Amino acid sequence: MDWEDKSKFLEFIIENEVVGFFNEPIKLKSGRLSSWYVNWRTIAQDVFLMDYLTDFVISFVKFLNLTPDCFYGVPEGATKLGIITQLKWAKEQSNFSKGTFLLPMGRGKFKEHGDLKDRFFLGEPKGKVIILEDTTTTAGSLINTIKSLEKLDVEIIASIVMTERNEIRDDGKKVEEILLEENVKFFAMSNALEIIPLLKPNKLQSDTIKDYFKKYGTSQIDL
Repeated sequence: MDWEDKSKFLEFIIENEVVGFFNEPIKLKSGRLSSWYVNWRTIAQDVFLMDYLTDFVISFVKFLNLTPDCFYGVPEGATKLGIITQLKWAKEQSNFSKGTFLLPMGRGKFKEHGDLKDRFFLGEPKGKVIILEDTTTTAGSLINTIKSLEKLDVEIIASIVMTERNEIRDDGKKVEEILLEENVKFFAMSNALEIIPLLKPNKLQSDTIKDYFKKYGTSQIDL
């Protein structure tokens, strides 16, 4: 993918240690033991860095020639990413005015009472929607978000992840494949196969990571 800001985005990831290594493997949400991580939480806690990140997202969306009405972050990990991107995107548009753009937000925990829409959202998205996610392994949270949006009258024009882990799901499918089954286009702004080699892992780390990708990877990693 020839995205003009790609190299700057990879530098941003490396400088801020979004991807790195554990001294001892830890169990991921997927249940897999991993000796490397993708963690966007430090970025999400810093206003200055989130300003940079959302600029990258908007640049990527323009490169894809997408024109959304709403950006919507997967709750709760990408909630702030969705809100800030939506605000900045709306202010760039020529028709930015009162009542033109919404500021949607999803609930991390669904309410069990009230109107159906209020159970899932604190301000529901409408129109053409881009779903944002920080990282994907099996895309479980992303799929759940898509299914919640299917209950609304929206058109999901894309799902965009900051960093894909390049892993095969337990059902043997790639993340992109499972999303295409939901008729949702999937785009990754970066991925583990390109970032990890740039971090120059040592021999022990390299051997462990290679074994991990032999077992779970969409392809083997070149280290």
